[in-house]
Amino acid sequence: MGGKNSKAAIAHSTTGATASTAASSTAMLRREPMAENYLVIWVDGNIDMANEDCKNTMEQLRAVVNQVNTCKTAEQCIQQLMDNQEEISFVISSGALGQHLIPDIHDMAKLNGIFIFCGNKQRHQVWAQNWAKIKGVHTSIKNICEKLATAIKQCNQDHMSVSIVSVNAGGSSKNLDQLEPSFMYSQIFKEILLEIKHDQQAVQDLVTYCQEQYQGKKNEIKIIKEFQRTYQASNAIW
Repeated sequence: MGGKNSKAAIAHSTTGATASTAASSTAMLRREPMAENYLVIWVDGNIDMANEDCKNTMEQLRAVVNQVNTCKTAEQCIQQLMDNQEEISFVISSGALGQHLIPDIHDMAKLNGIFIFCGNKQRHQVWAQNWAKIKGVHTSIKNICEKLATAIKQCNQDHMSVSIVSVNAGGSSKNLDQLEPSFMYSQIFKEILLEIKHDQQAVQDLVTYCQEQYQGKKNEIKIIKEFQRTYQASNAIW
């Protein structure tokens, strides 16, 4: 009973705050939060994660995108792309596999770009230029990572949703009803977060979760360890 009252109070408080803000403004902007919603699939018949070159390639890719999957056949790559319902995806393919793989995956909605990673650039450029989603033929993983970072930056800009909700001076209920549910839920979620009492175990749980998510990413792990070592609740902004 108390839980229901608490949630109701939060919802009421949030709705009131939203209405007050809307009534005093001529417009409201909402920006979609950025998430790590990118998937890279690296497909090459010669991938061997016991090999130092492959390990180094994976490390460089994960410095750009957290989620990198590997596969050795075109069929495995196609299946991973078909199973993907959420993330914007990129494919890094060997030249030999890519020539046969690209026709089957090029028009998939979630696939944003393809990078050909090979040892014979001139040979594979001939056919690669016929496919719009191919973002170059590369012989260096460093070049691919640079192009991948640029492509992701562009995706972030393209998918940054800014919606404007016009509100008249009277703040009528009709206009307030136009507020998207996701905006209202985000406000309620913020209120709930601010009311939660966090103890040391919560901090450790957060550290453990982040370490699992960023496993293998040296810079991020370093930041997480620093947070674990130096965090003081009294110094936190929230």
